[in-house]
Amino acid sequence: MIVILKSDVTKEQVAEFADVIKKKYSVDVHTSFGEQSTVLGLVGDTKAVDIDSISAFSVVETVHRVQEPYKKVNRKFHPDDTVIDVNGYKIGGGELQIMAGPCSVESKEQIIGIAESVQKSGANFLRGGAFKPRTSPYAFQGLRATGLDLLKEAKNATGMPIVTEIMSADHIELFEDVDVIQVGARNMQNFELLKELGHCNKPILLKRGLANTIEETLMSAEYIMSGGNENIILCERGIRTYETFTRNTLDVSAVPIFKKLSHLPVVVDPSHASGITWLVEPLSLAAVAAGADGLMIEVHNDPPHALSDGAQSVTPEQFARLSDKILTMSHAMKSIC
Repeated sequence: MIVILKSDVTKEQVAEFADVIKKKYSVDVHTSFGEQSTVLGLVGDTKAVDIDSISAFSVVETVHRVQEPYKKVNRKFHPDDTVIDVNGYKIGGGELQIMAGPCSVESKEQIIGIAESVQKSGANFLRGGAFKPRTSPYAFQGLRATGLDLLKEAKNATGMPIVTEIMSADHIELFEDVDVIQVGARNMQNFELLKELGHCNKPILLKRGLANTIEETLMSAEYIMSGGNENIILCERGIRTYETFTRNTLDVSAVPIFKKLSHLPVVVDPSHASGITWLVEPLSLAAVAAGADGLMIEVHNDPPHALSDGAQSVTPEQFARLSDKILTMSHAMKSIC
C-alpha cells in the first residue's frame, strides 16, 4: 500500500504518522522523501488496513493499494530515480557510466594494462571476473581469491572502482575491497545469496537471468532490498530465445520497462547478450538510446587467447573508438530529452 502525503508536511509529522500506522496495523513503513512529495510504503499484511481510516489523517493526500508483488523496488513507492554513488561516480539520474574490462582476470600485467587503457578511453569502472561460473566443469573457473587481489592492485594503480561477480554467500568476506558486487545471471534466483547481500552495505549489480521474466528480476531485487540494502543496479544481459545466431537475445525493451516499473538504475551488458564482437557496438548504442544508465563491456588485450569469452571481447583500440561513439550518443540523447 502507498500513502502519498501532502506537500507541506514536516519530517516530524511524517515520523509521527508513520509511528501511528506501525502500531495500529503491525506493518513496516518505508519513507521516501521526493522532490515533489513524500511517499510512505506500507509493507506486510495490509489486507486489514482501512483506506478510509488512513485518508482521514490531515497529512494524507491519497492512498493506493499496490497490486504488484514487488513493493520496495516499485516506482510507486519511490517516484524519484535512485542514484547510487560509488566513490564519486553516480549510477542513475541521467549519468551514463561505462564498466569495462576482461571477462576473467588472468594476470597482474593483463588486468592493470587493460584497466589503464579503458580508463583513458572513458570507462569509470573496472569489471573483471575472479570467480567464474562456467557451463563446463572443465573450463577455466577463474583465479578466485588471487583474482580479487589482482583486481585490488588494478584499483590501486588506477583509482577505478571494481565490479566483480560473487558465487556464494560464503565468499562475502573476501569481497571487502570490491566496490560493486555482481550477481550473475545463473545466481539471479539464488535466494539465500540474495538474502545475505541484503545485509551488505555495498551496491549490488543484479543481472537478469537468461530465462527470467522482468517481474522475476524485480522480485530478486526485492529480496535484496527487503534485507535493508537499497543500492541495487539492474542489468539486462540478454535472454535465451529460439534464435541461435547470437549467444542470447538482447531485450532492449527491458530498459524502459524496468525504468517505468522501478526506480532502480539499469545497466546493459551487450557483450554477453550477443557473444559476438562486432555486435557490441550497435547494441551498446541501442541501449543508450533506450535510456540505459550504464554499459558493461568486455575488453581483452588479446581476445583470440583469452581464457574465457574471447569471441565477445573487444580490444582496447576497438573500445576507444566505441567509447567515443557511446559518449556522443549519450550527449545527443540528453539534448533530445
